[in-house]
Amino acid sequence: MMLVIGRGMGQGRPGGIGMCGRRACSDPAARNGAATVILSSPPLYKALQLIGAAYLIYVGIRFLAAVDTGKNQDCVASAPLLGAFRQGMICNLTNPAALSFMLAILPQFVHPSSGSPALQFVILGGTMKVTGLLILGSVALTSGAFSSWLARNRPIMVWQQRIAGTIMIALGIRLLLLMRQ
Repeated sequence: MMLVIGRGMGQGRPGGIGMCGRRACSDPAARNGAATVILSSPPLYKALQLIGAAYLIYVGIRFLAAVDTGKNQDCVASAPLLGAFRQGMICNLTNPAALSFMLAILPQFVHPSSGSPALQFVILGGTMKVTGLLILGSVALTSGAFSSWLARNRPIMVWQQRIAGTIMIALGIRLLLLMRQ
């Protein structure tokens, strides 16, 4: 959600919407069994957590660095949709919590007596993704509406980037600390 808001405010609606495209990434991974493999292998799960934490810290530092250099974006020079989609996909695929959530929640609603479990899983996963896309799309459009206003109000934009960067770094550090437990 923070990445969508940051992209929307930093690059307008196209950047925020680009981040929403990542919603389709974790469902196919879960259907193909990648989530099961990741969750059943503690070293692989820890590695994914480490990559996710490092990426969050990296994104946070880039937010803070953009403030210092005076960039008017959230630090990505590539095309807003492609860069936003790529960033969202990396964040989503390195987030073991998303895979864990899907494996913990969706199977509870799959009943073999009601038909093909694979089809039920696809329908439930698709419904979850569409709902998430609608919510994140609304957040992206709303935050994107503030983009031009922020461009005219540099001090507010600077503080928004500082806060977003600090939150990203804090989330990354929190994930690293949770790994030690």
